[in-house]
Amino acid sequence: MIGYYVHHQGSGHLNRARTIAAHCPLRVTGLSTLPEPPDWPWPGDWVRLPRDDDGDPAGFADVTAGGRLHWAPLGHAGFRGRMAQIARWIEAASPRLLMSDVSVEVALLARLLGTPVAVAAMRGDRTDPPHRTAYDLADLLLAPWPAALPEPGWPSHWQAKTVHTGAFSRFDGRPRAASAADPGCTDRSRTPRRVLLLMGAGGSDVSPGEVKAARAATPGWEWTTLGGPDGGWSADPWPALCAADVVVTHAGQNALAECAAARRPAVVVPQDRPFGEQAATARALTRGDLAVVTPAWPAPETWPALLEQAHERGGDRWSRWSPGDGAALAATALAEAAGDTTPVRRPGAPDHPAAL
Repeated sequence: MIGYYVHHQGSGHLNRARTIAAHCPLRVTGLSTLPEPPDWPWPGDWVRLPRDDDGDPAGFADVTAGGRLHWAPLGHAGFRGRMAQIARWIEAASPRLLMSDVSVEVALLARLLGTPVAVAAMRGDRTDPPHRTAYDLADLLLAPWPAALPEPGWPSHWQAKTVHTGAFSRFDGRPRAASAADPGCTDRSRTPRRVLLLMGAGGSDVSPGEVKAARAATPGWEWTTLGGPDGGWSADPWPALCAADVVVTHAGQNALAECAAARRPAVVVPQDRPFGEQAATARALTRGDLAVVTPAWPAPETWPALLEQAHERGGDRWSRWSPGDGAALAATALAEAAGDTTPVRRPGAPDHPAAL
């Protein structure tokens, strides 16, 4: 069995966990503040944790333990309860491996309990003491980007235990709907062409007024927004992705992976995130010549040229970022780090006892 800690902020951590767990030959138990998703590949193998960030923030004391951790508030009942619950689960289940995506504190707790640890690596400056602790103690670092575009400055002992999977998405392998927006299409006679704006669940630096101004400056394009306070929400954004002539997105791992899976031309606008994660990702995209990248939300008058540039570039280059087998590679790496690749019968499979 593998334990998989899923951070509750945004949607990318959960999407990544579901995708990897669906390929894993070992049972995977999720541990998270989030409720068990209805499509969790191992039904019932989920530990719901209490929140560690509720209450009056003014009452939180020394949350970084003197700069050695990221989040360990003194005297917080929820924090104490979740760490105790994880420890009880590790004692009872004796997992072969604990995957942290992501928490330095959970990775450290598991290792202190004698459990091997894998950590989901992230771009940006991870040289602060908490990240160094987690990356140093990990038996495995999973990097969801291609080895050809490494994160600069990593020490050699991190590189030696890193598996570069390339980006992966819940939509990998799903057929792309045929439309005039297919890769390689440059039909300018069809108007309006379509822009899909993806706003992150983890917050956005872009205001509704800036989006409105971009729309007004591009009369030959029809804009649709998913996510954010003023955007729509879709449980299945795949058709909208496939139909877009150009996707405008932040540089979050999940959004880029889904754009790459659909092989859509893109304008990428990195958002301000801790440790410069999205800015570092944007630099990698620029090095790989994979998308049109702009460091901040562009002025309205520059949007027509940016959309044309992205449309001309096309989306075929995304195959270098996301070959399509990243989740399977990640699952295999976790099973190998756990020391057992013997498959078990997945609940719901035709040969599983529950299905007989």
